[in-house]
Amino acid sequence: MTNLDNLYREIIMEHYKNPRNKGLLDDPRYTKIRIKNPSCGDDITVQTLVEDGIIKDCRQEATGCSISVASASVLTEIMMNKPVSEAIKLAENFLNMVSNKEYDETLDLEEAEVFGGVKQFPARIKCASIAWVAFKDTLDKE
Repeated sequence: MTNLDNLYREIIMEHYKNPRNKGLLDDPRYTKIRIKNPSCGDDITVQTLVEDGIIKDCRQEATGCSISVASASVLTEIMMNKPVSEAIKLAENFLNMVSNKEYDETLDLEEAEVFGGVKQFPARIKCASIAWVAFKDTLDKE
C-alpha cells in the first residue's frame, strides 16, 4: 500500500467520523432529495440552497458505509459557493471518475479525488456516487 493510499484512507475515515454540514434544516428555500440504496442500507439526503445561481448552502444527512457518508461530507464542502453550472460539471465529472468513464482530469475535484480508486470495486461505486446523484437532483428541481 502506498502513502497516497494511506492518505486517501485517512481522508475518507476523517469525513466518516466527523461529517461536514450534517443535519437538515426545516427551510422551504432548500431543495431536498433523499436516495436509499436498499441493497446495502445507504440512506442519503442532500439539501441545497441556491441563490442567484450560486450554491449558498449544501447540507447532508447520511447513514451507511464509510464511503457513502464520507462522500456526502466531501460533496457538501466542495459545492459551497460554486455557481450551479460549475457544480453540475463537477458532479458529472466525479460520477464519471468513480464509474470508470472518461472524465476531465483538469477539473479540480479537490478532496473528492480520494474516491477515484472506487472504480476498482464495482460494488462500491454506488456508495461513492449516491450523494452526488442526490445533489444533482436537487439542482434539477431548481
